[in-house]
Amino acid sequence: MTLAVGTTTAVPILMLVLGLILLCVAALAVRQLLHGARERALELDRREERSAEREARIDEEQRRLLQRELDTAQAQAEVSVRTEELRAERRRMLEEVAGLSAAEARAEVVRSAEQQAKREAVLTVREIERQARADGEARAREIVASSIQRVAVQGTTDYVVTAVRLPGEEMKGRIIGREGRNIRSFESVTGVNLVIDETPESVLLSCFDPVRREVGRLTLEELIADGRIHPQRIEDAYQRSLVEVERLCQAAAEEAVAQVGIDELHPELLRLLGRLRYRTSYGQNVLGHLVESAHLAGTMAAELHVDPTLVKRCSLLHDIGKAVTHEVEGSHAQIGAELVRRYGESEEVVHAVAAHHNEIEPQTVEAVLTQAADACSGGRPGARRESVELHARRLEKLEQIARRHEGVYKVYAMQAGREVRVMVLPEAVDDLQAQVIAKDVAREVENELTYPGQIRITVIRESRATSFAR
Repeated sequence: MTLAVGTTTAVPILMLVLGLILLCVAALAVRQLLHGARERALELDRREERSAEREARIDEEQRRLLQRELDTAQAQAEVSVRTEELRAERRRMLEEVAGLSAAEARAEVVRSAEQQAKREAVLTVREIERQARADGEARAREIVASSIQRVAVQGTTDYVVTAVRLPGEEMKGRIIGREGRNIRSFESVTGVNLVIDETPESVLLSCFDPVRREVGRLTLEELIADGRIHPQRIEDAYQRSLVEVERLCQAAAEEAVAQVGIDELHPELLRLLGRLRYRTSYGQNVLGHLVESAHLAGTMAAELHVDPTLVKRCSLLHDIGKAVTHEVEGSHAQIGAELVRRYGESEEVVHAVAAHHNEIEPQTVEAVLTQAADACSGGRPGARRESVELHARRLEKLEQIARRHEGVYKVYAMQAGREVRVMVLPEAVDDLQAQVIAKDVAREVENELTYPGQIRITVIRESRATSFAR
């Protein structure tokens, strides 16, 4: 009984103890929670304080930066003002020293820059021209040399007088006739001057027109062969000689056309072409010149892969106007172009004939090749003859043209007028100016003189330094 009572009493006590223990544990837990909350609250307060301090420092830094920017801007404004003042002062001092205003100084700087740019441009252009000229000359020399090597044309030179051999001295008396009636009749009929001098067994026929001179020669030879010389016989022989010369001209034209290898030429053009058999230009037979030019042009055209037939036709007809220049006013190029147009030639041929002396600008390959062939045929050594007086006058004119330029102190016309050597003062002319002088002299020669072929202008600038070792 006692045990039961004790057991019954112990259970509540244990429950009470357990409750107390739980209360203590709960109290400890609550205490820890409250402590942690206080700690977190304190930490939050500290963070807020630090954040506030940081914000205050940032605000202060921003104020300082703003103030620094203001100070910097003010300093920059002061520096700009001072810089402008210094520039104005420096400009004023420079103007005082140089004696130039700002506008004049700027103009001087611009002129200096322009001169420098021009010098550089001249150097560049000269290099480009040198390279292009070297390439073009190499190709041109190859074509022209090949063409000339393949063309062999006999060169002949005619004079304004023709000598006729006589069977004896007594024939001179017959030619003169009683009181000179035969010689007067001969000259009036033929238009050729008959010169009878002390030259044994020969007389001279003088006339500027080679066709008339040839007719007179044939007339006189027929009269000499017949032996009977009187005015009526002279007129009859003259008429037969006219027919014979026309036949010879026709045959010469047909032979020239056959040599060149063209066909379907108008009969009137063929007749005019034949008249050039007895015509000369600077002593060169014009028909022979045309045949030679046609061969040269055809060969060059073949080298350049251009139709040689058309180019030959242009070259054969380019001087056709010389057959009628004494009858029609105008240059032989213009007259020839009008003739070939009238007698049905193509526009390519008309243009080449009109442009072969640069009276109009060449626009086709055929015109350029016609021009080149004409220059090659007329400019080769020995092809043409000029009188000594004209030759000397041309050389003197060449030297006068070169002497006009500043800095030139000596001029020599060399190679029979094919080259002009110009000596310049090295202290007055630099290398670029020497190049300019060469171009200017060449342009003036082209504008003021007429000459076959081309003339080389060589400007020589030479400086020497001399010293002695003792």
